[in-house]
Amino acid sequence: MKNLYEKWNSVNLVLRILCGMIIGIFLALVIPQASGIALIGSMFVGALKAIAPLLVFVIVISSLANAKQGHKSNMGTVIMLYMVSTILGAVVAVLGSTLFPVTLTLSGVSEDIEAAPQGVAEVFSNLLSNVVANPIASIANANYIGILFWAVIFGVLLKKSAPSTKKFLSDIADAASDAVRVVISFAPFGILGLVFEAISSSGIEIFMDYGRLILLIVGCMLFQEFVTNGILVGLSIRQNPYPLIMKCARESGLTAFFTRSSAANIPVNMELCKKLGLDEDNYSVSIPLGSTINMDGAAITITVMTLAACHTVGISATLPASILLSIIATVSACGTSGVAGGSLLLIPLACSLFGISEDVSAQIVGIGFIISVIQDSCETALNSSSDVLLTATAEFSEWKKQGKKLPL
Repeated sequence: MKNLYEKWNSVNLVLRILCGMIIGIFLALVIPQASGIALIGSMFVGALKAIAPLLVFVIVISSLANAKQGHKSNMGTVIMLYMVSTILGAVVAVLGSTLFPVTLTLSGVSEDIEAAPQGVAEVFSNLLSNVVANPIASIANANYIGILFWAVIFGVLLKKSAPSTKKFLSDIADAASDAVRVVISFAPFGILGLVFEAISSSGIEIFMDYGRLILLIVGCMLFQEFVTNGILVGLSIRQNPYPLIMKCARESGLTAFFTRSSAANIPVNMELCKKLGLDEDNYSVSIPLGSTINMDGAAITITVMTLAACHTVGISATLPASILLSIIATVSACGTSGVAGGSLLLIPLACSLFGISEDVSAQIVGIGFIISVIQDSCETALNSSSDVLLTATAEFSEWKKQGKKLPL
């Protein structure tokens, strides 16, 4: 059994996942009534949801507890890059929606969605409540803001613990990372089930009915990845940023695209940071942090979907209102990680800025769930790959000042 597992892992993961997608499409077209196949996808997503919150919790605690005393951190620069990148993502979405406006057919779309925040005050209230939520409940409910807060508290307090305790924490963090790698190794079966479920329930036309909307969202995300982030990274490291961008997109973005979980992609990102020669004391904190607050893709999704609602009902979004929307999308996006369709559930909040009714915004969210097969994958790929990209950028900019050669 061990030899079989090792042979399975020896095959390129992307190739295995592509095979899983093809088989899933084939089975959905030939035997769409075989509902048991969809169960595989649900089990895969369930496994990721189960381990990801625990992974973030133990990794942050271990990283902070084992951090060297007096070590110079670049965390301030990393956080600034995270926030600037997320704001720019929302701005890109505003410009894209203005240049290529999309209207939607709203009739017949299900309104049966979870309750979403109805105002900015409620978003901040929820955010503060999540910060101080019970740590055990935070892990159980995938409340990453609460997880991060308590992990930082425990990690800082455990800096003075015995070496044996720190070693134990490190071993637990390694075990959690290994558990995620095991789950990801079975991603091809999970993708097979997810693709089968999407196509068997909605038909192959699911990829065509909302084509213009998908193209706009994906186009904005690609522009953010290769143009906006390219400029941001280039100005920071003062040399060609694309070798680094392509490496992050290839080794982090592709995996995140298929796993659809920034938190579950943390071990992949940590390994990539190690390959790039980054300081472990820095990236072991910035990568888990990025999976919570670096949300370019979520900001783009919220902004594009809201402006599509405006165009559909005939509301003209002024420049000041669009700028405000960008700010709201940025703030809202920082709390959406770890929640299935989290960015979609904040669309009614952004729609309320333009006086769009709950009835219309609920239908827009329903469309969001339909296209989430593609949207969520691209959003996660952008979010996760930029975690590594911006972490590396912060450190490489320091290397550049010191005259060191970058490994690009």
